Amino acid sequence: MADRLSDQVALVTGAAAGIGLETSLAFAREGARVVLVDKDGAAAERAAQQVAAVGPGAIAVAADVSRGADCERMIASAESEFGALHILFNNAGISHIDDGSAEDTDEDVWDLTMNVNLKGVFLGCKYGIPALRRAGGGSIINTASFVAVIGAATPQLAYTASKGGVLALSRELAVLHAREGIRVNALCPGPLRTELLMKYLDTEEKRQRRLVHIPMGRFGEASEIANSVVFLASNEASFVTGSTFLVDGGITAAYVTPEDDA
Repeated sequence: MADRLSDQVALVTGAAAGIGLETSLAFAREGARVVLVDKDGAAAERAAQQVAAVGPGAIAVAADVSRGADCERMIASAESEFGALHILFNNAGISHIDDGSAEDTDEDVWDLTMNVNLKGVFLGCKYGIPALRRAGGGSIINTASFVAVIGAATPQLAYTASKGGVLALSRELAVLHAREGIRVNALCPGPLRTELLMKYLDTEEKRQRRLVHIPMGRFGEASEIANSVVFLASNEASFVTGSTFLVDGGITAAYVTPEDDA
């Protein structure tokens, strides 16, 4: 069976760790050449070496996705190094330790979160869509979250609002560009066993407070999200656009969850 992403060029933001790194590796294993973008240039270089070892090629680009000039440069790097861009995974995001309720969250925390999580996706699309158009079409996957569709009594209001914005932005872009052969989908991961979440859930009590709401009874893995991104990027998802693509262990479907594994 041919690799699903042979002859494709993919760009991943937030690529140095977590979902971004796992997806970059998955893209490479499926035959894509990968541009790994991260604000931490040294970490991006290390990640690119890992990705190059399992695929046809990889480069690292140090960029801050909240800056238009950086986003323009990362897209240009993909085209200059590999000749085109077919897949854009706008994945970079932050979850600020001081992000709480409306009353508790400082304006600076709100602005920083919006600049990275929402503006960063907008800028990636702003400069990435013309490149996909030049390539004859392609796939954009924007990382939103399950919190874009349900609320929580453990608030991260700026994060939640930013991910809701990603969801709405993705739907509109999907409709605008569908007849150009450009698909746009919002990926909505559930709670994952990543450093980003586990730094908050630093006690067993906190972890169990979340796990009780997940029908599968466990946190997801970054590699499971990567598999979903590969699907959305590939021709297997050729009739999928504008979707709220939930990969959440059933959390958004649940009212009452099982009490045990029986």
